[in-house]
Amino acid sequence: MADAVSFFDAPVPAPLRDLAQRMECNIRDGDDDSVLITSVGPLEAAGQGALTFLNSGKYVKALAETEAAAVICSSRYADKVPAHISAVIAEQPYQAFAKAAAWMFPKAMRPQPMIEPGIAPGALVHPSASLEDDVTVEHGAVVGPGAHVGRGSIICPGAVVGPNVRLGRETSVGNSASVTHAIIGDRVFIHSGVRIGGDGFGYAMGPTGHAKIPQIGRVVIQDDVEIGPNSCIDRGSNRDTIVGEGTKIDNLVMIGHNVVIGRHCVIVGQVGIAGSTEIGNFVILGGKAAINGHIKIGDGCQIAGLSGVSGDVPPGSRWGGVPARPIKHWMREIARLRREAFSDTGTKEGRDE
Repeated sequence: MADAVSFFDAPVPAPLRDLAQRMECNIRDGDDDSVLITSVGPLEAAGQGALTFLNSGKYVKALAETEAAAVICSSRYADKVPAHISAVIAEQPYQAFAKAAAWMFPKAMRPQPMIEPGIAPGALVHPSASLEDDVTVEHGAVVGPGAHVGRGSIICPGAVVGPNVRLGRETSVGNSASVTHAIIGDRVFIHSGVRIGGDGFGYAMGPTGHAKIPQIGRVVIQDDVEIGPNSCIDRGSNRDTIVGEGTKIDNLVMIGHNVVIGRHCVIVGQVGIAGSTEIGNFVILGGKAAINGHIKIGDGCQIAGLSGVSGDVPPGSRWGGVPARPIKHWMREIARLRREAFSDTGTKEGRDE
């Protein structure tokens, strides 16, 4: 077996009390708050000095065998943590763990320079582009005329920032990504291979051919958005494509022209959103969901993976299936079909004859 390789710098050991303060959590009475935390990991694999978490009763049994130095858990499970392991009490253990891990491994939070910070000799920055302090532009990257790059931003090898694009501060553009016709906020993480601002898919169809419609809109991405590798966001045709603040987009997602996505949405891998659809705040779209164009999905909706949404979805709804409908209706239909499918065979559901 090859030697273990770590791609991230080992964190500086920190007393548990310091991490608890950053997580805004309390340590169980009587537990050692001075224990040094040197790493993070899951319950079953956490070694000495590691911080881990318990987020579900399914994993309570693993507490007895973990070698972690400290466990983040809710007050409900605090008495299950062995006495020799420090317990950190949190209302939302996984979120608390995320805060601690982000502080210990900051370079894992955003695309990082491949070689070194600064403007590389092999970078091409147009003279009319404006770069604030502490910007990194790496080998093979291009920053076009009139572009503006905010303080502390990183443009990785082979990335393209097009003419007049605005990049906010502490924003990262990953390897071979391209950003054109776009205004990007602060702390936006654009991973490798992403395409932002490409030509929207717009044609006036006719019996003698399809006339291309010029796509003259923009892409506007607000603060704290993350966009996974190889996702595409088309620019608007005659208005803006918008992604609201705090929204998280997984890999291989397609967002069509004129789409408006609200704040703090979660869009899982291989979702496709057709043009001119409006998605509210705090919406979750499961993997491979297909969203029709010119429809509205209300605030707080959840769409199951592999669903096909063809019409408006009211706020707070949970829908699934093809075509998508309220998830309770969908599950009842599936249950009835299963009963009917097996009623004439005399076999139990889910078993071969």
